[in-house]
Amino acid sequence: MSRKKKRKPTTGGEGLTHKPFDNMPALGELPSGPNSGSQAVFSENSQSQPAKTSKRGQKNTNRGRVDIIRQTAHRGGKAVTVVKNFTGIGQPEKKDLAKKMQKACGVGGTVKEGRIEIQGDKREEVKRILIEAGFKPVLAGG
Repeated sequence: MSRKKKRKPTTGGEGLTHKPFDNMPALGELPSGPNSGSQAVFSENSQSQPAKTSKRGQKNTNRGRVDIIRQTAHRGGKAVTVVKNFTGIGQPEKKDLAKKMQKACGVGGTVKEGRIEIQGDKREEVKRILIEAGFKPVLAGG
């Protein structure tokens, strides 16, 4: 058998005037609230312009980590630089990055299955281009 619990009444009783932190002596030294000292600062600097916080004109310098790998498997012994693990970047932007890398390295390349493949061992050049684009490249593998 289940027992029914007695409900506690929600009406009446004490008001919400109890202040539990009034008896603590260490809290007496703290300022009374966020508006206590900030009004004086605003009145002094009311003539100057607020600082700009918009990032629209700036480059995004934290676009995530990407891995740069040198592969030779299934390519007749020729090295290929592979850049993978892009997050939040679409296919057109990957193609633009690949085109910049090809031009800077003077070699061919392609975009396959979300990866950028550049012919030859061009890891340092690719790393430089990715840093300029705002990525954090990591040299991984052999």
